[in-house]
Amino acid sequence: MAKNEGVLLRVKKLKKYFPVKKTTPFQEQQYVRANDGITLDIYEGETVGLVGESGCGKSTLGRTLLQLYPQTGGATFYYGRSLEDVAPKYVLKTIRNLKADVTNLEKNREIRRQCKTRLNQAKTEKERIKAQRDFDKIDAKIDEYFDTTVKIFGSLTLCEDLNQASEVMSRWYTVKGKMIHLQRKAALLEVHIDADEQDQAVKASRLGKEKEQLEQLRREIAELTKQLEGVQKEIDALKEPLKTHKKFERLEARRDTGIDLARLTDEEMRLLRTDLQIIFQDPYSSLNPRMTIGQLIGEALVTHGYYKEGSQKLTDYIVEVMEKCGLQGYMIHRYPHEFSGGQRQRIGIARALALHPKFVVCDEAVSALDVSIQSQIINLLKDLREEQGFTYLFISHDLGVVKYISDRIGVMYLGNLVELSETEKIFAHPLHPYTQALLAAIPTTDVKKRSALTPLEGDVPSPVNPPRGCKFHIRCSRCMAVCQQEVPKWQEVESGHFVACHLYDRPTQDETEMDL
Repeated sequence: MAKNEGVLLRVKKLKKYFPVKKTTPFQEQQYVRANDGITLDIYEGETVGLVGESGCGKSTLGRTLLQLYPQTGGATFYYGRSLEDVAPKYVLKTIRNLKADVTNLEKNREIRRQCKTRLNQAKTEKERIKAQRDFDKIDAKIDEYFDTTVKIFGSLTLCEDLNQASEVMSRWYTVKGKMIHLQRKAALLEVHIDADEQDQAVKASRLGKEKEQLEQLRREIAELTKQLEGVQKEIDALKEPLKTHKKFERLEARRDTGIDLARLTDEEMRLLRTDLQIIFQDPYSSLNPRMTIGQLIGEALVTHGYYKEGSQKLTDYIVEVMEKCGLQGYMIHRYPHEFSGGQRQRIGIARALALHPKFVVCDEAVSALDVSIQSQIINLLKDLREEQGFTYLFISHDLGVVKYISDRIGVMYLGNLVELSETEKIFAHPLHPYTQALLAAIPTTDVKKRSALTPLEGDVPSPVNPPRGCKFHIRCSRCMAVCQQEVPKWQEVESGHFVACHLYDRPTQDETEMDL
């Protein structure tokens, strides 16, 4: 759909909190707010650089996007595949709750109107803060409705008989789920048959049995395909009379087939691991010392059914991937301790990219290497991206490195994104005082440029008890009274340039009710 054109990942108000150990049973639970409400889009084929001081939450964000850490709040939508491709179980749960969700929407809208009135009429700061808190809470519930129910159902939420709509959609996703399961079994069986046909030691009776099983699976898949076509006709029939409704187009436009990664089961998330990979920071501890390089690179290929273990095709492919990543094929039987740091990082890259993922988190992928090796690895990542269309989230504390590889750069401070824009804009026209301070810390011989920026002073506050208002205000040379009280909004101040800073606040306008 147009609004999601080119978007691979959409992150909305993402939160990741880590509980802090309590010293007494009666102590209030505290949390490290590693990611505290992050919103951004990542587009196909681009590299988004992520910079900030140590402890700002960069690595946590990368791992939370991949669901290696379960997120505390917010949503992470993945568009590399659609709901119809995966048929996740959470869709059936949403379908069962359709009638209740539509009914609750109107109730929540009325509550939001009341909260807005209280907010506008608040006479004291205490009343205003409470009204704002209540408004934000109910607004989040309404936003969740559109992120779940409307994204899945679209115009079907207008049906007079919501029970019928639920029943038809439930059947569609149930049949589709069965079909996906059988298709995966058939694909894995095809890989085994292909490998067995090349292996003269395999008995003809075994090969014949495998082919018979494959034919049976194909017949079952064909039958489910017919069932699915029939249910789809029922869905189309339900939508036909709704096309004259004034809200039809707008609700269809809100329909979204992105997959909410946080709501997937472990099994469903495991199936998407081929699309979402990570290159770890430490090229030493991230490799199993008891496995050869061939085993390390091939492990996921076998697990996900791309190749049969021990087959010649697997070996040939591993060698191909190694050579693309700057490793010689004859090294395939060596162990990690036999390689240098740069070579080990190439192994980590080969392991991550062997599955042809769509999105790769490069978590400080060059920070443990010396400068000459860093440039080689960065050039390798750039070449592979251009050749195979990978999308990177490149995490680093080195602005010089990020500038060289990134299309856009996000700047993080104490769990929040404070600025996001194209690389050229960030370096030529930084808006946030923190970004300006980071740039001032880069060694330069340009006296005019050096004097125009203020170096960063002071220490990073505790992520357990961050400052009220803007978290950066206690270190900011341009701090205002409002910075000490209110959290700045994440806003687009110019095309493609986002910032969270009160210096760029626009006049507040009353929100209008969504006519949906």
